[in-house]
Amino acid sequence: MTSDPKHTGDLRFSDLNLDKRLLDAITAIGFEFCTPIQAETLPWTLACEDLIGQAQTGTGKTAAFLITAIQSLLETPIPESDRCASEPRVLALAPTRELAMQIARDAEQLCQHTGHNVVTVVGGMHYDKQRDQLQNEIVDILVATPGRLIDFLGSQDVFLDQIDILILDEADRMLDMGFIPDVKRIIRKCTPKDDRQTLLFSATFNQDVLNLASMWTSNAEFVEIEPEQKTAERVEQTVYLVGDDEKLPVLVNFLRRPEVEKALVFANRRDQCRDLEEDLRNQGVKVALMSGEIAQNKRLKTLDQFKKGSIQVLVATDVAGRGIHVNGVTHVFNYNLPDNAEDYVHRIGRTGRAGKHGVSISFAGENDSFSLPAIEAYISQKLKTAVPDEALMAAMDNPPITRKRGRRPQGQGGRGGQGGRNQRQRRN
Repeated sequence: MTSDPKHTGDLRFSDLNLDKRLLDAITAIGFEFCTPIQAETLPWTLACEDLIGQAQTGTGKTAAFLITAIQSLLETPIPESDRCASEPRVLALAPTRELAMQIARDAEQLCQHTGHNVVTVVGGMHYDKQRDQLQNEIVDILVATPGRLIDFLGSQDVFLDQIDILILDEADRMLDMGFIPDVKRIIRKCTPKDDRQTLLFSATFNQDVLNLASMWTSNAEFVEIEPEQKTAERVEQTVYLVGDDEKLPVLVNFLRRPEVEKALVFANRRDQCRDLEEDLRNQGVKVALMSGEIAQNKRLKTLDQFKKGSIQVLVATDVAGRGIHVNGVTHVFNYNLPDNAEDYVHRIGRTGRAGKHGVSISFAGENDSFSLPAIEAYISQKLKTAVPDEALMAAMDNPPITRKRGRRPQGQGGRGGQGGRNQRQRRN
């Protein structure tokens, strides 16, 4: 979680009449002033109103909805003797494992003085452990990805009819990734929308997302931070016009510059990411791969090494990149321009966080320069273009890896009732 007083208004968290235990945790994290999304949303959400929020990652929206949820739990405590295991009071849905894990970590930080239990259920790790937690623990906040939660709903290891607050994060990405049918199944198992508070956040809102939001919320307030955040104001953006065979040497020479401390490199496909990670390693770069095909425990270890600086560069796909919330990323490189202009915005948003300056370098070759006009139209600005100088075109230390691409040989190839529920009333 990040908060940047230089880019906030005058609203302090201490002005919001929060429970002292929660406020102490907020202070311990280092927060004092609300970010714009927090200042705009918290007065509504703390009054128990449904909300639809448009804001990118890195703006503080995670803290906004978690503070709301924890304050609600503190205002309406239910004795453990009146609660059952497998019945969470808050459900936060996220599209990726990395994002869900980040939300859970932030929730645990904010709950450090409140005693609330945060449980995470995501695919790719600890199925039995997650099931045991659901079956045997009083769960206050459940953070989940749709697929794994569907599994536990089907086996009746979790019940959602006691949900007070439903949080849907990055709704646009859930739509893009095909999760909406699962999300609809999940929401049908939740408390009815008039009996719960629903908070929905998305970086972008097309008509499909807006239609879903209207189905799942009740008289929701709409808050939009996007005009200020659509392009990262603190990110210097340059597009280098290069041939496809020039991309690798230019990237390698860039990475050797002393100002490139932590870098993310994005490519459009998993196979491109695999090749690129291998190519960079061959040139002596401290690099690791982040994609959906990497085991979750390895991804978490890699992220930790990246944060500590033992890895300089992460090569990532767009989906994996959404879960990378690391302060201090100095550079983002687009080895390929994305097909979707929105993905460009999400990529460059990994740098220039927490008030720091960031740099975005994109390579436009013969095959991807056609994406430029759509990106420029989306961000409402003309991107600076350049041709690499001689230093960036210098020969690499090692010959590039030669790969043969050929055809693969044949043959490989619930429960009912709301009994005793202490429902929080909306304030008039």
